[in-house]
Formats: sequence, C-alpha cells, structure tokens
Amino acid sequence: MTSAAQPVLIDPVLIDRPGDGVAIVTLNRPEAMNALSVAMRAALYDAMRQVDADPAVRCVVLTGAGTRAFTAGLDLKELGSVDGALGAANASGPADNPVRAIESCRKPVIGAINGVAITGGFEVALACDMLIASDTARFADTHARVGVMPGWGLSQKLSRLVGIARAKELSLSGNFLDAATAERWGLVNRVVAPGDLLPAAIALARDIASADAAFVADYKRLIDDGFGLPFAAALALETERSSAANAQVTPAALEARRAGVQARGRAQ
Repeated sequence: MTSAAQPVLIDPVLIDRPGDGVAIVTLNRPEAMNALSVAMRAALYDAMRQVDADPAVRCVVLTGAGTRAFTAGLDLKELGSVDGALGAANASGPADNPVRAIESCRKPVIGAINGVAITGGFEVALACDMLIASDTARFADTHARVGVMPGWGLSQKLSRLVGIARAKELSLSGNFLDAATAERWGLVNRVVAPGDLLPAAIALARDIASADAAFVADYKRLIDDGFGLPFAAALALETERSSAANAQVTPAALEARRAGVQARGRAQ
C-alpha cells in the first residue's frame, strides 16, 4: 500500500535579495492570479517587516508571480466561503490590510506591475511609492461592479493622481486602463516590455539604494506627510524639517557629497 502524496505547500510571498541594497518581494499565487487570500495578506506583512528591518535592504521591488496578474485583489472565492471575510475590505491592521503592510515599510517600494492590477490589486499598486509597468499591464477598479465600497484608499488616491474626472471614469465604469494610457495619465512612471520589467525596476531600486538610506527614508516620509496636507501647510512642514535636518550637515560632509554627485553625473 502506498501512502497518499502529501500536499506541497507554496509560500504565498517570496523574498529575493539580488544585492546592492535591493529586495524583491513577489506575490506568489500565479494559479489564482495572485489573489489576496488571508494567508497571502499575512505573509505580505511579514515580508515587508523583514525587508524593513534588514539594514542590507535599502529599496524594495514588489511584483507578482507569472505574467497574468500583479494581483487580482481580494480572493473573492475565499470571501464567498468564509463568514465575515468581507471585513478584510476595511481591515486596518497591516496583517489583514496589504496597503497598510506596504506603507509600514519605511524604505521606498517600487511596484513592478507585470499583469492586471484589479480592484484591491489596484489599491495595492497605489500603495507603492512609484510604478513601472509591463506593456501588458492593465488596471481596473471593479468595486462598482461587485458592489463593495473601497476601503484601502483607492477612492481618494486615484483622483489625486490622475484627476477627479478620470478617476470617476475608471471607478464608476469598471473599465480597464491599459499601460500606455496609465503612463500618459501619470499613474505609472514608465512602461517597458515584459522581459525588461524586473531589470528596469531593479536598476531604479539600485539607484535609490545607492543614496544614504536614513536620508532617503526621511525624505520619503516628508513627501508622504506633505502630500496629505494643504499646500501652505506642506511648505511649512518642509521648512520645519529641513531646518532641523540641514543644521546637522557639516561643510566637509556637504563638499564630499557634492563631489560624489558630480562624479555620478559625469558617469550617467
């Protein structure tokens, strides 16, 4: 008698460290279009905590396994089979809310959008600090189609990125937005061929990682904190923080960094 084969457990989120201060975090359920199951959301938070705490990591690339999907959002099959599972749409804890999980990372996060980013997956993409998309990537907000209000920030973030009329067009119709149009609208930084997606994201991550890690984290926080304020208040915040930070910079340190900037500019 032969024993039944044991199921093979697959990590729902993978971490790879290619070096030079970069970590790649991959949503790893390609057979389910990387849908955000309970297990995947918890694993994503654990992964983001790991890379945030690792001093060798200075920039993070977030992508999806396979070519079909970055992530298709919440696992609707799971939502339909578990009582109370819909509460994940409004979960505030980072172990349940993937946007909070990404935002908990103090280091820059580059979204490498390899396929569709749908509804909750769109919200996960918007949680990244910047986006590079494959030319096969597409974005869609289907909240109006499934009858669930967004709870991870999409209704407010999207209009601030692409304008209120375009945001309403996408969210109220549920139509897909192709990568080229997303770039033209300012949603993604640039679009590349599928085979160039990870190399382009890693190259940008290495550029960011080559700067002082503590300064980059503080600068990222300044940009994010100011973005949520009225313009005058944001300028006042910049003045407050820059005055405190710049008072600590010595002339010798400034001169050394200036020479490094000039050398890098000549090399680019």
